[in-house]
Amino acid sequence: MSRINNAAEAQPNLPESHSPLQTPVKPGFSSHKGKKRGPDPGNKGFFKKFSKQKALFLMSFPFVIWLLIFKYIPVAGWVMAFQDYKPQLGIFEQEWVGFKHFKDLFNEPMFYRALENTLGMGIFGLVFGTLSAIAFALLLNEVRFLTLKKWTQTISYLPHFVSWVIVANIVITMLSPEGIINNLLVGSGILDRPINFMAQPDMFWGIVTAADVWKETGWNAIIYLAAMAGVDPQLYEAAKVDGASRWRQMWHITLPSIRPVIIVLLILNIGNLINIGFEKQMLLGNNIVAEKALVIDLYALDYGIGMFRYSFGTAIGIFKSVISIILILICNGFAKRIGEGRVF
Repeated sequence: MSRINNAAEAQPNLPESHSPLQTPVKPGFSSHKGKKRGPDPGNKGFFKKFSKQKALFLMSFPFVIWLLIFKYIPVAGWVMAFQDYKPQLGIFEQEWVGFKHFKDLFNEPMFYRALENTLGMGIFGLVFGTLSAIAFALLLNEVRFLTLKKWTQTISYLPHFVSWVIVANIVITMLSPEGIINNLLVGSGILDRPINFMAQPDMFWGIVTAADVWKETGWNAIIYLAAMAGVDPQLYEAAKVDGASRWRQMWHITLPSIRPVIIVLLILNIGNLINIGFEKQMLLGNNIVAEKALVIDLYALDYGIGMFRYSFGTAIGIFKSVISIILILICNGFAKRIGEGRVF
């Protein structure tokens, strides 16, 4: 034992990097006969990724082309908002007017009426549309009879594919003085005499929202159902062992598990708060409720393109895009701050 100790004391103290068991390795070389190390598997090039995910890239290619042609290339037309555009002149021969059309837009009283209606119906649609889709998905997720579940899903999706022209006619017929809604309300004694719901300006936002919820609830529930399908079944088994009811499982397991999906969809829907279209309002509206039915898209159609004010209509489109981007950035930043799901 003393010989071993003496040998250990005689061993010179080498620096850690020059240990006899370790040999210094030059960057880019391995310790085996000076061979170069291979590329880091975490730093694969784009083409290598493309070759591995070739099918996915090819499947997305038509949609990328569609986006480029119909979404990004038309952005070049925004230049019209800063010109006094006349169709008979070339794009480079137009008169430049700067921010004149934006000033005209913000000085128009009807624009603020349209903005108020757009935000009002947009918020109604966001709140009731989101809640109805989540509630429907939760209820459908609790159905254990698969045949009934599939049939219910299929039936709930069908209204999404029905044209708004047909939906508007159904709603107008049901809410007319001779319609089924008035017959039920009068027959049950709630109303003394029939009323024309479509001629009540204060009810117009609610009618549009109700029609939209009926049409889109089943379709909007698809993503929530898909998220619920990914919840770990062992969580439910553990909750059952602890005596949790179905309601408790839904509230404490299902909803928290799909919360990131809810946040992401909320962010995207808030970005579209000002882009609610004009089909519903135009088809369900009439002269009596015209003030409540006027939204920004309908305003752009009537006061822009309808009056051959193409530059003015383009300015309205830019305003909508800027507001949408700001809303998405604010909501995404808030989601990032609280640590929930976010878009980017």
